[in-house]
Amino acid sequence: MCTGNNVPSSKDGVLWAAGGDDCGTAPDETDTLSDPGAGGDKLEGTDSAQDDTLHLQRRVGLFSGVALIVGTMIGSGIFVSPSGLLIRTGSVGMSFVIWIACGVLSLLGALAYAELGTMNTSSGAEYAYFMDAFGPLPAFLFSWVSTLVLKPSQMAIICLSFAKYAVEAFVTECEPPETVVKLVSVLAILVIMYINCYSVNLATGVMNVFTAAKLVAILIVIVGGLWKFLEGNTQNIEQPFQGTTSSFGNVATAFYTGLWAYDGWNNLNYVTEEIKNPSKNLPRAIIIGIPLVTVCYVLINISYLAVMSPAEMVESEAVAVTFGNRILGVMAWLIPLSVTISTFGSANGTLFAAGRLCFAASREGHLMGILSFVHIRRMTPAPGLIFHSIIAIAMVLSGTIDSLIDFFSFTAWIFYGGAMLALIVMRFTRPNFPRPYKVPIIIPVLVLVISTYLIIAPIIDTPQVEYLYACLFIVAGLVFYVPFVHYQYNPSLMEWPNVLPPTASSPGARGSSSLR
Repeated sequence: MCTGNNVPSSKDGVLWAAGGDDCGTAPDETDTLSDPGAGGDKLEGTDSAQDDTLHLQRRVGLFSGVALIVGTMIGSGIFVSPSGLLIRTGSVGMSFVIWIACGVLSLLGALAYAELGTMNTSSGAEYAYFMDAFGPLPAFLFSWVSTLVLKPSQMAIICLSFAKYAVEAFVTECEPPETVVKLVSVLAILVIMYINCYSVNLATGVMNVFTAAKLVAILIVIVGGLWKFLEGNTQNIEQPFQGTTSSFGNVATAFYTGLWAYDGWNNLNYVTEEIKNPSKNLPRAIIIGIPLVTVCYVLINISYLAVMSPAEMVESEAVAVTFGNRILGVMAWLIPLSVTISTFGSANGTLFAAGRLCFAASREGHLMGILSFVHIRRMTPAPGLIFHSIIAIAMVLSGTIDSLIDFFSFTAWIFYGGAMLALIVMRFTRPNFPRPYKVPIIIPVLVLVISTYLIIAPIIDTPQVEYLYACLFIVAGLVFYVPFVHYQYNPSLMEWPNVLPPTASSPGARGSSSLR
């Protein structure tokens, strides 16, 4: 924590810096400032400096950026979503159309985000873009929903999938005990939290290693399935569009299922403040990462259909496990292991990005001040990471994760569409703003139209109570925004987390206010 006199305070050897106050960097952590005139990236900006707002250091390179995208996107979705997508589309052919369309939509959305991310390189993604385009209220509503529901629920769903497959490797005849699954989920969240709090380099290293491992595992599934396909097992795709649904609502909810598997395509924008040479590496990582994921997903579905019929895929709760049991024999244990590797890496990337959202929103005074604190030596937003982990653990223990997938997708695409609108608005309100990377205007317009369809069609065709909860939760954010942010009401109860006991190095040290 930083005091008002810029003197770091300590407690048990832990040093903190408040992102919203004037703080310097720790010794040996100051980077050399990039000189635009010397060929440096104009977006590199400065790292933490004397009398300047604290920033996170730039440590994420191109490979780590691709690993963050691929590692976060390829999680549990491709191993559990194919059956749900088949149910909602009604046919193999339409399910492939949805898989490819979801990949294209994710790529177009990410390219639009790349322009936003190179315009504003601070952490926080949609939060920062809404602040620029619309002002503090929409930005607060996004941080409110994302911090309390979207990111923690995403983390909880992924960790529950991790735990289910991890425990299933030790259970043969029955379903894994629910208590054990939840306990393993909580332990996974705690381990991932520790990794991300300990070191940015360790967190990105875990992402790199687990991304490489999951790609090897996926390659095993693809090669095994294609081998069966080349042997002549093509009967499951001979009439691909037979039974295709005619319901627009079912198609929209099928997109929800597919897009859950692709979710994470925008996670790199949450860490643009830490990307090296962001004007080049951000769009490059997107262009490499998302098409790679799309190709993997299509090939994996072909592999599934070479071994199982559509009806068998629908009946299977764990498609990948059924696939492994049929094709790998005594080596079938490789599939649960592959899924646990995949989901652990995805959960690590999810928390890595989520902590940066807390950091960015709190730095603007929209969340408790302690969430903008950064470990002054390790340069990790530890309070934000811990806060997200606690909420994710609560969601794991509540046992209501299944119903959150539609809730998550519905709510997320409200804000994805809002980000597209922000980009369009800023083309007119900030026409001369530096744009090192610029997409054709048709891309954000197209993604905005599709996101509007994904929001409206399910409400009209197949309304669910989760959609009402999502809208009510967004509106409920106004109840907190008006007193605590707009009128800056700061009750003493909200101040105590920001205060450390006096120490010898900084008597009476206090942190920044909780809701400035």
